[in-house]
Amino acid sequence: MSHRPWHRVILITLDGVGIGAQPDAADYGDSGADTLGHVAEACGGLRLPNLARLGLGNIAPVAGVDPAVAPVAACGRMLERSAGKDTTTGHWEIAGLIQEKPFPSFPQGFPPEIITAFQRETGLEPLGNFAASGTEILRQLGEEHCRTGRPIVYTSVDSVFQIAAHEEVISVDRLYDLCGIARRILDPFRICRVIARPFVGDGADGFRRTAGRRDFSLEPNGTTLLDRMAAAGLEVYGIGKIRDIFAGRGITSAVGSSSNADGMGKTLQALSLVEKGMIFTNLVDFDTLFGHRLDAPGFGRALEEFDLWLPGFMTAMADGDLLIITADHGCDPTTSGTDHTREYVPLLCWHKEMACGRALGLRWTFADVAATVAGLFSLGMENGTGFGEDL
Repeated sequence: MSHRPWHRVILITLDGVGIGAQPDAADYGDSGADTLGHVAEACGGLRLPNLARLGLGNIAPVAGVDPAVAPVAACGRMLERSAGKDTTTGHWEIAGLIQEKPFPSFPQGFPPEIITAFQRETGLEPLGNFAASGTEILRQLGEEHCRTGRPIVYTSVDSVFQIAAHEEVISVDRLYDLCGIARRILDPFRICRVIARPFVGDGADGFRRTAGRRDFSLEPNGTTLLDRMAAAGLEVYGIGKIRDIFAGRGITSAVGSSSNADGMGKTLQALSLVEKGMIFTNLVDFDTLFGHRLDAPGFGRALEEFDLWLPGFMTAMADGDLLIITADHGCDPTTSGTDHTREYVPLLCWHKEMACGRALGLRWTFADVAATVAGLFSLGMENGTGFGEDL
C-alpha cells in the first residue's frame, strides 16, 4: 500500500459504459454485448485522446483509441460478482457490497397485490403496468394520462417501479409523494428502485421527460465504503443520483445534476468544497439518454465531451487527490433491446505524482475499488482486494 498522504478520492461512474460481455452474459441475454466497442464502431471511431493517454485503449479494443505505449494511469477492467446488471447493484458493489441474489423484477407487470395496494393508498388507479422504455410509454399512454389524471406505472427487466406523470396534471411534489407511498409498499418485495419520471409537452408536439427524476431506493443491506468513511469523520459528497442510489446512507452532503455537463461542472466545483474524503459522481446521460434510447452516435458524442473535460479537471486536482473512473454496468445501444447489458467495466486511476502507469489486469469484483479506497484512509472492508500498492 502506498504511504503517501491521501486527502481526496474523486470517483466518477460513467453510467452504462461497459467494455465487453462478461463470461456469464448469455445468462442475462447479453451475449456479444460491448457498449464501448460497439459505440466506437458505430461512430467510425471515437476521438478520446485524453482517455487514450490514461490507458483506455490498453484495456480492450476501441476503434479510434489506440493503446498507449506508456499509459499514464493505472488501468484495467473489473468483473461484476453480484447477481444482476442494474444501477444499484453496480454502485453498491463499487462501494463494497456484493449481492448474491438478484433483486426481483416483474417484466410481465406487477402482481395484483402491489397494484391494488398502490391504488388503495393513493386513491389513484394507474395506467400501464407493463415493461416499456421511457419514451415509448409516453407515446402510448401520455395523452390518456393527461385526459384522465391517472399516473403511468411501468417497469423493465430491471427491478424498478417507475411512475410517470405530466407536471401540469400531477405536480412534481405530488409525484414524489406517490413514489414514497410506492416505496413503502414495495419494501417487503425487495424491489430495488421506485423512480419518479415527470414529463411535459403534449401529444401533438411530443412528450419530454424533465430533469425532475428522483430515485427512491432500498437502503443497502450491509455496510458500504460510504458508511465507513462517514463514520470515520470523512466527507462523502455525492453528485448526480448517488444520494438516491444509497438512500442517503453514508452521504454527508450531496447535489443533484441535470446532465453530464452539469455533473462534470459540479464535480469540478466540489474540489473547492471537500477537504478530505470522497467526491462520488454519477454521469447518467450515457445510460439514460443514449444507451436506453439506442443512440450510438449520441453516446459517442457524450464520451468525447467527457474526454474534452478531463484535462482541465486533472489540472485542478491537488497533490493527494486520486481520480478513479469506472462504470456500473453496460447499456449497449447497438443491441435489439433497450435494457442494461452484463459487461466488464473499465478502471482508470490517476494522480499527479504517478510517474508512469500500471497494469491492474482483471479485477474479479467491483468491490476492489472499495477495498482500495478504504485502504488509502486506513479503513477496513470485508469484500474486494485493494490495489493501492500499484498507485
